[in-house]
Amino acid sequence: MKAILALEDGTVFEGKSFGSSNACQGEVVFNTSMTGYQEILTDPSYNGQIVCMTYPEIGNYGISPEDIESAKVQVGGFIVKNLCEFPSNFRGENKTLSAYLAENNIPAIQGIDTRKLVRILRDAGAMRGVILQGQNISADEAIKAAQAVPSIVGADLAAEVTTTENFTWDERAHELQPLGTKSTEAFKVVCLDFGVKYNTLRRLVNMGAEIKVIPAKSSVAEILSHNPDGVYLSNGPGDPEAVTYGIATVKALVELDVPVFGICLGHQILALSLGAETYKLKFGHRGANHPILNIKTGEVEITSQNHGFAVKPDTLPANTAEVTHINLNDQTIAGIAHKSKPIFSIQYHPEASPGPHDSYYLFRKFADNARKYKTQKV
Repeated sequence: MKAILALEDGTVFEGKSFGSSNACQGEVVFNTSMTGYQEILTDPSYNGQIVCMTYPEIGNYGISPEDIESAKVQVGGFIVKNLCEFPSNFRGENKTLSAYLAENNIPAIQGIDTRKLVRILRDAGAMRGVILQGQNISADEAIKAAQAVPSIVGADLAAEVTTTENFTWDERAHELQPLGTKSTEAFKVVCLDFGVKYNTLRRLVNMGAEIKVIPAKSSVAEILSHNPDGVYLSNGPGDPEAVTYGIATVKALVELDVPVFGICLGHQILALSLGAETYKLKFGHRGANHPILNIKTGEVEITSQNHGFAVKPDTLPANTAEVTHINLNDQTIAGIAHKSKPIFSIQYHPEASPGPHDSYYLFRKFADNARKYKTQKV
């Protein structure tokens, strides 16, 4: 079936549809990862977005139940150059990417010039767009639909993806080589769920964490009722400044001594709670190959990233917080830490799903902080 991808600037691409046959709308973004399309599709941080993969062949290793990052496919739509219709994977189900998207009611388009699309988004910035399907759809109709899509700026998308009920997580991450900690002492972690990826929870379990995941709008009293040794602020979608309830909660947490670890949206919310400001990036950082400088050690980490907002450097209060990591592609803040408390966060994803393991030490740091706090409580 014919499919059209239209951008708000009037650009139109015509291709072939796959997945479901319905229409979709959202912010059109690109991801430079060569692998990991299933993790990308199920990452709640992509809620409200149409994702274009820059790697030309997608779907070649099918679908594996072990690689999902949430309870469902989260993207609004999907864009690829060439769809592989005959996948091969000893770990995978006998299912194509197209069938998987159809089951989850997600439309997709293939056969367009993804290099041209990415150059447009790189130069002009991420844009609102739509995927429409059907033989009689006109370009003008598609452009008007794209221009009517609401902006992601000011949108509280975390409220759409957070859990509605508390739940316990105890699944471990599979490790081809030992990446955990030598200590076997358990510690309690409360995860404030803004759109958490499962693999961050798996990595924490590998470290010895006993995890309780709770809704994003949970109060400080609710968090403390679980007697945590540490609080994890998860990743998630949308504009961080719109998550006002989360900012207020984290601001109150900062006044306590409990260790806090934030990733991505959790990082931005922590920065906002400390008094900083955030802004929307031109086209964001999305891929598994982004270089990050650890200011403390001078080492460069290759990281997995997925975000469209960043912290304004000159707004971070110098008396309470410091920058710990810098993105070497554009010098944006990639990590911060409280100067006197066991509180830190990073803008990227250390759980390596997909991506390298360079940043796994951050889970160890959080685990060490939590165990130390647990000892001090006794």
